Amino acid sequence: MKTFKIIIIAWLSTICCLTVQAQQVPMYTHYMNNTLMVNPAYAGSRDALTVTVLQRLQWIDFAGAPSTNSITLHMPLADTHVGLGLSILNDKIGPSYNTSVVLDYAYMLKLNDYSKLSLGLSAGANIIQTDLSTLQLETPGDPAFANDIKGKVTPDFGVGIYYSREKFYAGISVPNILQNSYSIVDQNDVSTTIGKERRHYFLIAGSLIDLNEDLAFKPTGLLKYTAAAPIQADVTGSFVIKKRFMVGVMYRTGDAVGGLAGFDITDQLHIGYSYDWSFGLKTSMYNQGSHEFVLRYDFICFDKKRIHSPRNF
Repeated sequence: MKTFKIIIIAWLSTICCLTVQAQQVPMYTHYMNNTLMVNPAYAGSRDALTVTVLQRLQWIDFAGAPSTNSITLHMPLADTHVGLGLSILNDKIGPSYNTSVVLDYAYMLKLNDYSKLSLGLSAGANIIQTDLSTLQLETPGDPAFANDIKGKVTPDFGVGIYYSREKFYAGISVPNILQNSYSIVDQNDVSTTIGKERRHYFLIAGSLIDLNEDLAFKPTGLLKYTAAAPIQADVTGSFVIKKRFMVGVMYRTGDAVGGLAGFDITDQLHIGYSYDWSFGLKTSMYNQGSHEFVLRYDFICFDKKRIHSPRNF
């Protein structure tokens, strides 16, 4: 128990003592189904080889709007306390493209018969590409847009903590510790910084409240913090019907409202869809909202007696 306390204190110190800055990262309405993208400690938590594919099409009909595609895979190692994961992200915003590949590691501690705590680490690389020279500028010849970044590779690391039991979970994470800078060099060898990654903090939580035998309420939330920017919260309230069908509403502070639905086709296969409308942006009058699609499958690799179904989170 003493060793356990030392590990927890060290992990909290690592998270809480990091310096933070500001920047925007990809957002997800289905964050509750895509937890590995923001917290490496989630790896292996579903007691199966879980594959999740997500596509987000933001601000439909708005030129240069963001589009995000991600795939995550994670599983526990048999008869160990270790979970491993792989996260792949492709994010496009206007003339810039970002592809990231991240390996996730989680060490799971069983606290009692009902709950466990996982400590996670991640390591990966970001591949950045920009096509700034293709933009039509109001001031032609601006040197900041004269050159492109072609396949610049930068490393990144992350940490996280994830607590879970059958009908509740919570986690805190910093998935991008490093703050890499991106610059271009003109024909006169003058370097111009055009972007810098900023560190983000994520707090995620959710629960499942049984209302009767066929109906449950599932509130979830995601809090995002980065310095020099307002704290943003996603709050979602969903109803789960007959442990198969889910329908709910979401609210993102200062940004969007929307609805989402999901269906467990089998105990292993889940599909989901959401639509949200950005009310807090001047661009909202020029786009048709945002769509998000999610597909998740659990490959049962172990003795089925170990697997609890349905897996709520």
